[in-house]
Formats: sequence, C-alpha cells, structure tokens
Amino acid sequence: MSRDQKRRRDDEESTLIEKVIYINRVAKVVKGGRRFSFSAIVVVGDGHGTVGVGFGKANEVPEAIRKGTEKAKRGMRPIPLLGGTVPHEVKGKFGAGCVVLRPAAAGTGVIAGPAVRAIMEAVGVHNILTKSLRSSNPHNVVHATFDALHQLESAESYAQRLGKDVEEVHRNYTVRYQNAVG
Repeated sequence: MSRDQKRRRDDEESTLIEKVIYINRVAKVVKGGRRFSFSAIVVVGDGHGTVGVGFGKANEVPEAIRKGTEKAKRGMRPIPLLGGTVPHEVKGKFGAGCVVLRPAAAGTGVIAGPAVRAIMEAVGVHNILTKSLRSSNPHNVVHATFDALHQLESAESYAQRLGKDVEEVHRNYTVRYQNAVG
C-alpha cells in the first residue's frame, strides 16, 4: 500500500461519525469472587448514507468500544436517502423489537429514542419520524433499526413499484405529516 493510499484511508476514517449506543457490564461469579467484563454497541457512519454497527466484548470498556468500532467499520453498508430523510415508510423487526421509520418534511428533525437517534445521525438523516414498539432492549432496537434500513429501496424503485412519480410519493408523505401536526 502506497503512502497516498494510506493517507486517503486515514482521511476517510477521520471523517467517520462514531457513537457508543450502549455499554453493559457483565459479572461472572468464579471461585475467587466476581469477574467483570464489558460489552459495547457502537455505530459508525459517514453522515452521507453509509452506516455499520458493531458489538464488542472485552475486560475493559475502551477495548470493548475499540472492538465494536472495528466491527462496525467492516460492516458498513450504503443506505438510500432522499433529501435528508428516508425515501418511504418501513418497519424493521428483530426478536421482540420493532422499529417504524417514516419520512418527514424538512425542519422536522430527528424524532427518535436514543438508540435510533444515534443510528440516524450516523447515517446522515436529518428529518425523520420513528417509533420503537414493544422491546426497549438496546440490542433488539439496534438490530430492528438496521433491519428497517436494509429494507429501504431507492425512491425511484419504490415509486416505480407503486406506479407513481417520485415527487408525488414524497409530497404525499410531507403533506400527511403536516396535516397530522396541525
């Protein structure tokens, strides 16, 4: 790998958004007492439609976060976006967790719980309505959110599947939101 390639890779990594969603302390009871270890859920995104999540376990918190970050960087995938929001409504499920993602008009902001908010900020979504149903366990919510994000299709293919125009589909969501708010 040449020096320019290394520099480019370092520049790409420095622009990534890394957020720790949850840290859990686990105690294992052994003959001499308790052994503590830590697990961390980390989300990494570029803020322009690419995001990944990683779970790291270690005996110390910084090491768990580092492992989670490395796994998240390896698992980054592109997500289709439309003007700072998601192209269409989608529901993701994992275990007992269920997350609904709805597009929102400009100026709405990220209306979401802490785990979903971290993911949306890392992926680069600025306007979205979300609802986490059933489970509030961070693992289930994160997996359900990624299930929903991976179900998203581009605005063009979604509109074509409905037999409508892209602007018409997007306008319907913004009008529906504005009517609901008042």
